[in-house]
Parts: sequence; C-alpha cells; structure tokens
Amino acid sequence: MDLGLAGKRALVSGASRGIGLSIARTLLAEGASVGICARGKEHLDEVADELSGAGTVFHQAVDVGDAAAVASFVDDAAAALGGIDIVVVNASAATGKGPQAWLNSFNVDLMSLVNFISSATPHLEASDAASVVTISTTSALEAGPITTANSYGALKAAVLQHSSAQARALGPSGIRVNAVSPGPIYFEGGAWETIQNSRPALFEAALESASLGKLGAAQDVANAVTFLSSPAAGHITGINMVVDGGFTNRFDF
Repeated sequence: MDLGLAGKRALVSGASRGIGLSIARTLLAEGASVGICARGKEHLDEVADELSGAGTVFHQAVDVGDAAAVASFVDDAAAALGGIDIVVVNASAATGKGPQAWLNSFNVDLMSLVNFISSATPHLEASDAASVVTISTTSALEAGPITTANSYGALKAAVLQHSSAQARALGPSGIRVNAVSPGPIYFEGGAWETIQNSRPALFEAALESASLGKLGAAQDVANAVTFLSSPAAGHITGINMVVDGGFTNRFDF
C-alpha cells in the first residue's frame, strides 16, 4: 500500500532512541524527509549520521520542555526541509517521585505538545496533507494491575484530551490531530528491559496481561504513527489508536 509519504516533511521529537527512532526510520523508508530532535547532542549526532543514509535528515539538540527551544527547532527544521507536513510529538519525561517529577512531566509531556502545535501550525497550514500525531500511553486509559498512580499516566491523559480538542480546533485549517497509546513496549535500553532484569515478577505480569502473550516492539508503534501521519489516513482525525497487544481491558467505543 502506498501511504503517499514521498516528499513529505516530518518532525519527530525524542527521536534518538526507542519509539521515536523507529518512527523516524519508518518515515524515511516511506520517502519522507525528517527533522529530529532529542536532548543529548552527542548521541543525536550519531543517530542523524546513521539515518542520513536513508534520506534527508535535519537534527538539533532540543530540551522540549523549553518553549523557546521548541519554537526555534520547528522554524529551523521548516527552513531546512522546505516546510512541514507532519509533526510527531514523542518525547517524554517518563515518571518519578515527588513534585519535580510532576513538573517535568507537565513541561515535557504536555507543554511540549502545546508548544509544538502552536509553533508548527503556521507551517502546517501551508501543507496539503497536514498531520500531528502525539504519543500517549495505555497508562492514561485505565488503572490496571501494573499501573501505579504517577505523573506519567496523569499527564499523558491530559495529552489525549488536548489532542482531541486540537483535532476539533484545527480541522477547519486542514490539520489532522491524532494520538497513539502504546502498551508496554520492549526495546534495548528501554524501561521494559530494565523491568525484565530488575523486577521479573512485574515483567511476567505484563506478559500475562497481554492477550497476544507478548510485549510490543517500537516498530509496532512506528507503523501506527506512520499510517496516521500519512495521506492514506486523510479522513481520520481526533482518534486515539491503542497499540497494546490486548493489554488493556476496555471497549473502544
């Protein structure tokens, strides 16, 4: 199936590892050019060098919790790529304990979405296939046996609400806004590899909770994001696509 992404220009935050890196690779493979950002410059430089073999890549080290830094990245990437058609807001502060963890989640998970949309909207309005996709989590959807009360799930729930509201607000400008909510995703160096090694009982509980009997891979999420970003999904907006292998216990209606 031709997704119609050849020649499109995409931004991906948190793209130096895991889900974000898989998204950037998949968009490049579909013929898009990409602008990627992450906080750590040295590793981002290495990733950009690797990705550049597959297509046009612009990269910049960015703290997405800083509104001015987000705006600068968006404008710089638009200039380098010749415009913006797609924005994928993926970076996350994950979770932790105490007030600072909540503040970090607010700035990185929620406010980066607010700021990416605000900064990118003038560029997206000039596109004939404008799309925003944000990454949430199944932890935002329900309190399950392995879900704890923390900043990650709470702020990702706010991300879902804001994505839905922005889909309604930006639709008249031809900009689609959707969300993808992964369940547990396993990749090298990721949280679930750490859990497998340090908390094996929790890891086994996650496996047992997934009806497919396995954790997802970063590529599973990248496939969903790439589809929703593409003209092939041109009449889809305001949805939350759950990619969890049957991990959550809920009806999607």
